[in-house]
Amino acid sequence: MIKPRNKVTLFLVISVGSLIGIVRGEEAKQKWVFKIRSKYDNKRLIAEKRMQARKGGVLLDDIEMASFHDN
Repeated sequence: MIKPRNKVTLFLVISVGSLIGIVRGEEAKQKWVFKIRSKYDNKRLIAEKRMQARKGGVLLDDIEMASFHDN
């Protein structure tokens, strides 16, 4: 389930991406949206791993996370 804060962030990224698409073209829009969403996803994963480490959980690498856990 997407939290309200995440919905607002996603809405802003897509809105600004649409403006970029109008000015610079569709390819530039796709590159920008991908770059911003990748940064956001990476920060979220790092925060999850830190929280899990603080709770004493077992840290998994990227392959294990992709294999055994839904994001």
